[in-house]
Amino acid sequence: MNIVILARKRTFVWGCLWIAATSGVIGCKSDAPPVETSNPPVAVTTQPAAPAPVDAVAPEDDRPLIVCFGDSLTAGYGTDPGQSYPDALQKRLDGQGYHYRVINAGISGETTKDGLERVDRIAARHAKIVVLEFGGNDGLRGLPLEQTQSNLASMIEQLQKSGAEVALAGITLPPEYGPDYIAKINAIYPALAKKYHVRLLPFLLKDVYGIAGDMQDDGHHATAKGNIGVAATVEKLIQPMLKK
Repeated sequence: MNIVILARKRTFVWGCLWIAATSGVIGCKSDAPPVETSNPPVAVTTQPAAPAPVDAVAPEDDRPLIVCFGDSLTAGYGTDPGQSYPDALQKRLDGQGYHYRVINAGISGETTKDGLERVDRIAARHAKIVVLEFGGNDGLRGLPLEQTQSNLASMIEQLQKSGAEVALAGITLPPEYGPDYIAKINAIYPALAKKYHVRLLPFLLKDVYGIAGDMQDDGHHATAKGNIGVAATVEKLIQPMLKK
């Protein structure tokens, strides 16, 4: 009888603890940052997207790879799955009879430091072409631009060593960052393109920026329609590298 009563008491106590824990009464603390509801600036999000499944290519798909490697501008932040510029680029190439597999390796919120930390995984795929787009978050966070340039240079070197042809897509910053700082970040991309003999697109959004319907309400990320335009621009960038 006493054993039954003791068991019932234990069940009651554990039940109370479970209710308290699930309701937050006993002070369970989460280390996860709060989710912001406002739209962030270009390429910056409080909840970075999951890494693109770079290794998810089916074994039977032996098409040469084009890897679009960057931050939220590449990832397609703010659009539905399948609406990023790499998705649109794949459709354009398919429609013109090119046999390439386009991989979206963009992760929202990443800086050049983040890109450098995972460039070895990109290089390991031995892509034919890598469209490299980083730097926006460095600029928006006021990071030292000397380090930004150094990180980009290291990424280009590692990608070229893997056998990839690199195409560099640059960015720029809003006017409020001041003409001197903007001029410095703008100068990074042509300097690197000249040093490493890579094709250059000075501003990824050049044909869609500021155009109604092509840009999201945050003013920094392309819409699904805008990403179609970005894909057309990127296709022109890599056209001399493509083979049928």
